[in-house]
Parts: sequence; structure tokens; C-alpha cells
Amino acid sequence: MKIGIIGSGNMGRSLGILWAQQGHQVFFGSRDAEKGRAVAEFAGRGTQGGTNDEAAAFADVILWTARGIMPKELLSNADVLNGKIIIDCNNQDIPEGFAYPAIEESLAEKLASYVPNSRVVKAFNTMAQEVFELAPEPLKDYQVSVFVAGDDEQARKTVMQLALEIGFAPMDCGVLRNARLVEGLGDFIRLIMIGQQQGSYATISVKVLPAAQEQRLGGRQASALK
Repeated sequence: MKIGIIGSGNMGRSLGILWAQQGHQVFFGSRDAEKGRAVAEFAGRGTQGGTNDEAAAFADVILWTARGIMPKELLSNADVLNGKIIIDCNNQDIPEGFAYPAIEESLAEKLASYVPNSRVVKAFNTMAQEVFELAPEPLKDYQVSVFVAGDDEQARKTVMQLALEIGFAPMDCGVLRNARLVEGLGDFIRLIMIGQQQGSYATISVKVLPAAQEQRLGGRQASALK
């Protein structure tokens, strides 16, 4: 698969290298073409580097790491994104005291509004960059969940496969509107990591438990919950 990285900072570099190790073709893009080429030289494995325009034109799947920056600000022609899968891995800036307002529009939804002919998927925003250093081994032993939301089912499946390949446990979260909840979860993870000083490796692993053999507590009573 051809994967373009828009923004070659920590997240872009880490995920790009991991996917290249799995045999994917990766192009690291940057506002500064020399930086993109330097990351590719560091990554090796036949990766390429250059401008964001070149990365976008090269790829079928694009990792968008530019937080809150829309395509018209980074690309000379946003139409190059038409039909492509765009993975948004970003979270909002952390406000003073972690006093986040309610999320009425996620970053992923905002990105999608600027590229209506692309397939935007939210993923990879609920863990620190340091977690990627453990991928794919021994990360897969910990079953760290990646929450994936997007309106296009096939695009979600593609991103889930990319997550699985590098040791994560992908979880289908449905339509892109649910990215508001996924981004809120990312905010909570950062509260645990930073605000509560619990360590940079805080993650969430969703477990499916077996049904109880007997209802010794009376079982679930009828309620309005579905």
C-alpha cells in the first residue's frame, strides 16, 4: 500500500517507519522538503521524502498529523486528496487545567468538511508516541485498542488492518461523528499521562468478557438503556 505522511514529526515518523517495516511504500512529506528527505533517510527501507504535495500525490492512504491545519494551508491543490483515505490522528491543544469544552465538531469532522471527496478516518489519537516504540513486538501482547471512526466502512477496515499489522487491537467505532467521543477519550488519556502524572505509557485495552454463569446479583433489570 502507498502511504503518505503529512507532517514528519514524532507521530508521522513513528507510524511511517512501522508501516515501512511491514512492507508498505511510505513517503514522508513536510513543508520543508529537506526535512522530509532526512526522515526518509533515517527510516530507510526504501522510503521516500519530500514535500507535502509530493506525499499527497504519491499515496492511496494519508496520515494527517498536522493538528487543526486544513489541506488548503498545506497543499497547493487539495483536489489531490479526492478518493483517498485520510487518517486523522490529532487531538486538540490542552487547555489550562485540562478544562476542555464539549466537542461539538471533532478535528476529524472539520478536516472532512474541507475534503468532501476524501474518506476521513479517525484513529491513533489515544496513545503517546512512546507506545509506538513497542510495536509490533511486544505491543501485541498488551492488546492496546485503537479506536477507528469514519463514514466509509471500507476505509475503516483498511485503517484497522494497518493498526493490526503493527501490533494494535483495532476497534470499529462506526461513523465519523463518533470521532467526537474518540477525541474526548484522547483528552482523557492525556489527563492520565500528564495531568495526573501516571506515566507516559497510559493506554486503554477494551476487553470482551464472558457472560456470567449465573445471575447471583439479580441480573440486568429492564431499563431505558439499549
